[in-house]
Amino acid sequence: MLLTVMVIVTACGNNTASNGNTANTANTGSNAAGGEASGDKLKVVLLIPGTLGDKSFFDAANNGLQRVKDELGAETKVVEMGTDKTKWEPTFNDIAAEDWDVVISGGSEITEMFNMTAEANPDKKFINYDTDIEDAPANMYNMSYSTNEVSFLAGAVAALATQSDMPNANPENVIGFVGGMDIPGINAFLVGYIQGAQYVDPDVKVAVSYAGDFVNPAKGKELSLIQYNSGVDVIFNVAGGTGLGIFDAAKEKTQYAIGVDSDQGMLLKDTDSEKANLIVTSAIKKIDSAILGAVTKLQDGTLEMGKRDVLGFVEDGVGIAENGIYKEVFPADLQAKVEEVKQKLISKEITVDNAMGMETSEVEAIRNAVKP
Repeated sequence: MLLTVMVIVTACGNNTASNGNTANTANTGSNAAGGEASGDKLKVVLLIPGTLGDKSFFDAANNGLQRVKDELGAETKVVEMGTDKTKWEPTFNDIAAEDWDVVISGGSEITEMFNMTAEANPDKKFINYDTDIEDAPANMYNMSYSTNEVSFLAGAVAALATQSDMPNANPENVIGFVGGMDIPGINAFLVGYIQGAQYVDPDVKVAVSYAGDFVNPAKGKELSLIQYNSGVDVIFNVAGGTGLGIFDAAKEKTQYAIGVDSDQGMLLKDTDSEKANLIVTSAIKKIDSAILGAVTKLQDGTLEMGKRDVLGFVEDGVGIAENGIYKEVFPADLQAKVEEVKQKLISKEITVDNAMGMETSEVEAIRNAVKP
């Protein structure tokens, strides 16, 4: 009997030691996203508050997720939540209940419900790739971009183009802007655009239209045709999927446009080169790089959660598209002037106002001051 007890005790002791060693192995090399072993893949999901195919904001985020998969070897999934906003919060909650390590979404419109989801799931990590709201839960990292500064540069391009001898420029000293909605996030682009144009030419006029929608290309085309017919020869698109209609109008009238968020000229070049060649440049938020950078730091355990970073020229968070179209369509002497303006923005020799901190009346005054 004594011999039997000794055998049982020894066996139990060995089994306990084995379990303890297994637990230590699981914790060794664990990442910041959820404590997997180093051999496990990081699981990252992207929630799109809309649908892909805008060749702008949402597609840029999807490109970032693809880079996370390709460059970090993560297991990834994208969920298109559609345009029915009543379905967004339940989708956030459903996805958070699954076994994803990192949940990513973007936009100030979803920030409040996304924050609530993060607070209800403290064991998960969350990344909001574009929000103007500073507050973030302890398990969330937020990003925004210096859209006022990159739009300043876009405004400089537009003003230089309209007064140039480029083939499709007309004698009218008027440029255009089509925004998705009359909201602070869009007006941050507008104010920067106006100030950049005025930096080049204090007498420039800016036609401004709002579509009231980010997924209505027909409305974007309608508003753009009105502007082109009134004498505008270059329009800045800040309207998401609605902005695709701006490029349709540009092609129909053989006028210029400036893209937003992604390098929209290059995205359209393979399917419609005639349209793409009218997109002089794009004011880019480097969303794909920002998402990859944040997930990389999260995996390394170096990402500071519970905060928001603003990414500008210095952080390589924004820039204009200096692609083959830009270099071919936009004269070299004008490119040099734009580069000079960019360097002044980087050195803070030029400072740009931000509509995010403005009263509605202030934005209205700026619009009215340049009204054609």
